[in-house]
Amino acid sequence: MSNLDLSHLRREARTALELAIVALAPDALLEALATSAGMLEAVSELPADSAPVVALMPRLIERAKRALSQWSAWHAEHVARHKA
Repeated sequence: MSNLDLSHLRREARTALELAIVALAPDALLEALATSAGMLEAVSELPADSAPVVALMPRLIERAKRALSQWSAWHAEHVARHKA
């Protein structure tokens, strides 16, 4: 994943977290988004080729994508319920 892709993922996770807080999403979803956003922010401050970043990045990317997918599903269901 390129630095630009990681920057987008970090921004998307942070934005999703903010929206989930406002939407009063379930705690587990908030925690998943917060963990992903925080970890992505933290590793962005380290050199991309450092051992911790290299070791953590694959799982972190997977975790962030899973949290964003869960947020999208919850949000879509939540919006559909309120439109009905």
